[in-house]
Amino acid sequence: MPESSSPASTTPDPTTSSAESTTAASTSSTTPAEATAPKHSRRGRPGYDRETLINKATEVFVSRGYDGTSMDTVARELGITKSAIYHHVKSKEELLHLAISRGIRALDSAVETESLRENVTALERLQLAVRASVVILIEYHHSVTLLLRVRGNSPLEREALEARRNIDAKVRALVEAAIAEGGLRSDFTPGLITRLLFGMVNSITEWYRPSYPVDPDTIAEAVTTMAFQGLEA
Repeated sequence: MPESSSPASTTPDPTTSSAESTTAASTSSTTPAEATAPKHSRRGRPGYDRETLINKATEVFVSRGYDGTSMDTVARELGITKSAIYHHVKSKEELLHLAISRGIRALDSAVETESLRENVTALERLQLAVRASVVILIEYHHSVTLLLRVRGNSPLEREALEARRNIDAKVRALVEAAIAEGGLRSDFTPGLITRLLFGMVNSITEWYRPSYPVDPDTIAEAVTTMAFQGLEA
């Protein structure tokens, strides 16, 4: 749930994987003896496929800050050349777009799906949307963290901010419907409730790490329970 104005933690996360490209052995003419000999692949230049490159670059942007990170820095952090990066993307801004768009799409889709769910109350739709947002935030942790940090410094960032506002509006509509149905208390404004929900969900970007000893579903259930039922036993 992307309404946030507070910068998330800049503690770098551990990276856990890398990809290595290989080239097949030559298929030029061979003698009968060579034909029966085992073929060996030549080791190619280390690199990343497109998806892995985006994931790793997103981690670098989160760790170092997008504005303060050059493509030279990205290449150095990934241990590859800039030309290897430009094989997949045209610019740093395109990398940013690819990095944050996956989080935006996933969050928007989750909220939209729960908003349209039938045969449940507005409060239940809101609860399901909050729960789904937590799971998505954890799954796309770096992407959503980066999304929460954009400040509208470029057309691309302003586009991302608009996408955030659209998601915010969908959640606020659920809050308003739940109040109208009597599922939520009416002495708090929809805007306040929405911001408090966003604050709780988005704070996960500040402390969650893949090594955290609680699974995403349990975290999502805890957030939803605290948000709508409190902590009283």
